[in-house]
Amino acid sequence: MARRTVTALVGAVCLALAGPVVSAGAVEAAVGRPGAADPREAALRALTGAGAVGAIAEVRGADGSGGGVWRGSSGVSDLATGAPVRTDGRFRAGSVTKMFTATTVLQLVGEGRIGLDDPIERYLPGLVPNGGRITVRQLLDHSSGLRDPTKARGGLFPDPTDPAEVRNWLDQGGLTRAITPGQVVAASVAHAPDFPPGSRFGYSNVNFTLLGMIIEKVTGHGYAQEVTARILRPLGLDSTYFPGTATGIRGPHAHGYWTVPEGPGPADRSDRDVTVASVTWANAAGELISTLSDLNRFVKALLDGRLLPPALLKQMTATTPIEVDGAPTGLGYGLGMAGWQLSCGPVYGHDGSVYGYGTQLWSSGDRQVALSVTPRGDLTQIMAQLGAEADFLEQAFCGTGRRPGGAPGAPRAVAGLFG
Repeated sequence: MARRTVTALVGAVCLALAGPVVSAGAVEAAVGRPGAADPREAALRALTGAGAVGAIAEVRGADGSGGGVWRGSSGVSDLATGAPVRTDGRFRAGSVTKMFTATTVLQLVGEGRIGLDDPIERYLPGLVPNGGRITVRQLLDHSSGLRDPTKARGGLFPDPTDPAEVRNWLDQGGLTRAITPGQVVAASVAHAPDFPPGSRFGYSNVNFTLLGMIIEKVTGHGYAQEVTARILRPLGLDSTYFPGTATGIRGPHAHGYWTVPEGPGPADRSDRDVTVASVTWANAAGELISTLSDLNRFVKALLDGRLLPPALLKQMTATTPIEVDGAPTGLGYGLGMAGWQLSCGPVYGHDGSVYGYGTQLWSSGDRQVALSVTPRGDLTQIMAQLGAEADFLEQAFCGTGRRPGGAPGAPRAVAGLFG
C-alpha cells in the first residue's frame, strides 16, 4: 500500500546492496515504432540499470492528442527463472488504492450519506480518542495527526535498520501474518498523535484504514465490496481485485523482492522473494492488486468526471502544497489524490508501494501513465531507482529525461511522502 517499508521507503527499508540488473527491454507500441531509440524504453532500461528487477509501463494518449497506447518493459519477472516481465501482468498497487477508497467515500458524500466535515466520532464512536475533533476531510487529506503504525519504529513491523530483527521476522513467518484494521487502529491510538488535527500535513495509512471502516459502517458492506460494486464493475476493471486474506497474486505477475543482509560482509546478502505476503495491514489504504491498463482506465474515468460530480472532483484535486524541511517539493495533496508539477505542467494521481512492488499512476487529463517497478537494493540503490522513476514520468509526459535542477518532484518527495 503506500508504504515503501519493504521496498523503497525513503527511510532505509531495503538494507543491502544488490548488483544491478541490466536486462533487455521489450516494447509494444500502438503509436510510433518500437525500438531501442524510443526514449521511453531507454528510461525503463535506466530503472533496471539502477538495480530494479523489472519495470513495466503503459502510456495512454501516447500520440499527444488523447489517442494511442504505448507499452514497454525492461528486466525480468522472476530472478529464479529469468522470465521476461510482462506488461499485462498483475502487481500490488500499494497506496494507489487510496484513490479508489477516496472516490468511494466522495460518492457517499454526494449521496448525503457521509459529511466531509463530520467528526469521525459520528461514524466510529469511541474508536479514536479525540475523534470528535477529527473530520472525514482530515482523514482524506492526511491532516488528522494520527500516528502511522505501518511506518513508525515500534509499530506493526520490525525496525528496517536492524538486519537481525528483519531476518527473524521473515524467518518466523511475519510476512504472511494477517493484521486486521482494528489492530492497525489500536496500534496507532496507543501513541499520542503526531500533531493536532488540521494543523498540517502528515501522511498516515491509518487515515484510510478508518475511511474503509466508515464505508462499512455507512453501507453495511466491506469497503472492498463497495469499491468493487461502485468502480471496478462499472468500469470493467476485470483484472483488478482486493485479495483480502489471500497471500498470493492471481494470474501472470512479477515476483517482488526484499534485499536483506545475511551476514557482516558486503557480499553477505540475499534477495528474499516476498511475492507471497499478507497485505491485510494495508486494507483500504493499499491492498489493491491491478494491471497497468486497468489503472490507466480508472484514472482517466475519474478525471473525466465519470465517477464523481464536478464539485466533489474539484475538491479532490484541489491540492495543498507540500514542503519537506521547509523546501517546496512541487507536490500537493488533495482528498486522496496528489498533484505533481512537472516541467510541462501539472499531473494528478498517486504512487504506492508494498512488499517488493512500487507503482506510479498519474494523469495530465489527456494522457495517463502507469508504471510498475519491482525494486531491490540498499537505500542508495533504491534512491537511484526512485530517481529513474521520476525521470521516466518526466519523459512520458513531457518528452524530457530529467527535471531541470531536479528539485521539485525529486524522488524523495514522490516516493518518500506517499509510498
